[in-house]
Amino acid sequence: MSAILRMLPFVWRQLSRRPARLLFTALGVAVASFLVVGVESVTRGVHEATQRDALDTRLIVYRANRFCPATSQIPQHYESRIAAISGVERVVPMKIVVNNCRASLDVVTFRGVPDDKLEAATARSFRVVDGSLDEWRRRGDAAAIGAALAARRNVKVGDRFTAAGVSVYVAAIAESDEPQDRNVAYVHLPFLQETAARGGTGGVVTQFAVDVRDPATLDTIAAAIDTEFSRDPSPTATRAERAFAARAAADLVQVAGFARWLAVGALVGVFALVANAVALALAERSREIAILQTLGFGPALVTLLVVGEGALLGLVGGAVGAGVGWLVLSYGSFALATEGVSVEFDASATVALVGVAWAVAIGALASVLPAMRAGVRPIVHSLRSA
Repeated sequence: MSAILRMLPFVWRQLSRRPARLLFTALGVAVASFLVVGVESVTRGVHEATQRDALDTRLIVYRANRFCPATSQIPQHYESRIAAISGVERVVPMKIVVNNCRASLDVVTFRGVPDDKLEAATARSFRVVDGSLDEWRRRGDAAAIGAALAARRNVKVGDRFTAAGVSVYVAAIAESDEPQDRNVAYVHLPFLQETAARGGTGGVVTQFAVDVRDPATLDTIAAAIDTEFSRDPSPTATRAERAFAARAAADLVQVAGFARWLAVGALVGVFALVANAVALALAERSREIAILQTLGFGPALVTLLVVGEGALLGLVGGAVGAGVGWLVLSYGSFALATEGVSVEFDASATVALVGVAWAVAIGALASVLPAMRAGVRPIVHSLRSA
């Protein structure tokens, strides 16, 4: 290992002899690494939002055969009948209004909840970082906004915030470990019902969030709820919260799958780019390689040196591309949303490291064939071609 580290300065000098070639090849690697980081962040975000956990205890009761929140209309009085079902711990009626029901990077989602059930509606990790919930409770037009939504729309406590025909006063900004809570605005249910009905009296909600006592009974209780309302004018479709998110985000899952193929194509392009750059460099240095062989550098060592050049090239380009990608994702607060379900881009350092690792691996692999050819080439041939 120490011998390899001692050779790194030599490898770098060889690599940087053609600055223009180094720059443009590294930029190509950086672009591919940036794309890999973006695709990986979307894929992980979709996985986090849609994969059901064995400890999940929340169900979402939605109107059967409805998709966009605007079309899901359920009588609020269903709440008492759901609460009476065995195994149900609590029921939270919600009215949801979105400014765009289709997949978009800038969807604003309002969730109207009863004044006394805000804590029950949010995740346990929901915590106010600015403003206060007391102010939220005092004002009928107040909103508690997720930190990601606040950053994306550049709003702060005390501002008026308008979207989808709803104008609210920002009373609190909150952080959460749950992506849905970071990207929505919680408002008072009566306020949102009357606003959505343009002065009506409300009485209709979009969905119910139902917490159960035992995760093992999730499917049983879901079936019981749907059976209860199967003959009513507004039948329901009940799913586990993450299963509901997976259905709503089905298009996003397909987008993420297609994006993976784009990333594979970018990596194939990087492979060809690095292989070409290394082959050109070796053609120019055939005499130097022959001298190294004369000094006792065997085929394995020559191959290792050349592979090191490819790996180092991948490291330089990958670090730049992944670093820029991580910064953009971290400060951009991007989230895809559809049907009121948000999927955040994962901006963790792990995603950036994945991008760098792929760039280094592709750089090293692309150098293997040119390196092996250089390592076994007879010294005389190298001198003659020079």
